[in-house]
Amino acid sequence: MQKYVLSELDSGQRLITERIPSVRSVALGFWIGAGSRDETPSKAGITHFIEHLLFKGTRSYSAQDIAEIFDGLGGELNAATSREHTVVYVRVADHHLEQALDVMTDMVYAPVFADLDSEREVVLEEIAMYEDTPHELVHDLMSEAVFGDHPLGRPVIGTADVISSVGRRALTSYHQTMYQAGNVVVAAAGNLKHDELVSRLEKAQHKQAKTPTRGPRLRTPLVRPPRPSMRFLRKKTEQYHVCVGAPGIARSDRRRFTASLLDALLGGSASSRLFQEIREKRGMAYSVYTFASQYTDTGLIGFYVGTRAENLADCFEIANEQIAEVAEGKLRKGELERAKENLKGRILLSMESTSNRMSRLGRSLITDTELLSIDRIAAEIDAVTPDSVAELAAVLLAPERLSASGIGPSEERFRDAVRRIKPELPARVAA
Repeated sequence: MQKYVLSELDSGQRLITERIPSVRSVALGFWIGAGSRDETPSKAGITHFIEHLLFKGTRSYSAQDIAEIFDGLGGELNAATSREHTVVYVRVADHHLEQALDVMTDMVYAPVFADLDSEREVVLEEIAMYEDTPHELVHDLMSEAVFGDHPLGRPVIGTADVISSVGRRALTSYHQTMYQAGNVVVAAAGNLKHDELVSRLEKAQHKQAKTPTRGPRLRTPLVRPPRPSMRFLRKKTEQYHVCVGAPGIARSDRRRFTASLLDALLGGSASSRLFQEIREKRGMAYSVYTFASQYTDTGLIGFYVGTRAENLADCFEIANEQIAEVAEGKLRKGELERAKENLKGRILLSMESTSNRMSRLGRSLITDTELLSIDRIAAEIDAVTPDSVAELAAVLLAPERLSASGIGPSEERFRDAVRRIKPELPARVAA
């Protein structure tokens, strides 16, 4: 059974830990309630840019100091930005925890935004690399097709125009606003003692400049998604990379367990319907899968396939048929039970990693999501019925809710394929 301890420091920062005395390591993460959906259009990508700059030096450590310290600790230091949060995380041997905590606290709260222009070029190269990766880029087009001009529709990585021009003043202002202690969660799992970590964290924070304490930031909810639409980017590719999807459910929605099982049986495993029907039985694709993201107030659900031009329309039709079957309640013998065991098994296996345990704690707290025990999660999964899966598929993946995105050489061929499953889908060209 997972046991965790939660404390709130005088600064407003929250600390959540899980002790695992059987290991010799600690996974530590600083979770900041700042994501790309918190940006204005003129600052699109600033959250991700700041994530990079946290590694480029602080008041106490240069960029080379940071690299050398964690290399010397044998630590695995990294960071990530999503649409709703940023995380800086590390895994170190337990006896190196204090030094790792000291450096990471400085990185999060006291970056000096050094080497601004050189790191700007690094991010611009990352954007260029991303634009040369169509099977990744098409997911950003999918978000734009579903959420339109809402911040959830913008790419997390940002745009070249903004990154090329954003200055130190804007970066500092955004950092001071979003990286308030009350908007930060520290999560740790491994061979640690909670009270000792509290003392070490207070000691590390004591060096930081005193700022007014504020609680977690509240976001304006997405009241109603825009109408479904289509995005297409013309590129000279060998395959068409396409997504079809719709708004999903929020992470606090009780139907999230049903949604996870719907994702699993449609395209989340080797025995799933789309993988079997499109790849295994017909050889029409190498990569085909479903995806499901959950945010504070909404979500995203759909499927991806990469295929050659002659298979594109057939892949859409096959996917449409499989979704319709599930929505009609025509589940195959043992299909739901297999999906349940698959999902429970993957969760249990993930708990063997201190990094995954830390992430589970930090993500739950920074997103204000109920932290359920593994036994409770398994019980919720087991309680999902075939009727609830069918009902959710019929609601979320109803044809009138679907948007589409694609990358490939011919927009007309893509439109023709989309018309096979949704003739009325309005078209809007992305580029």
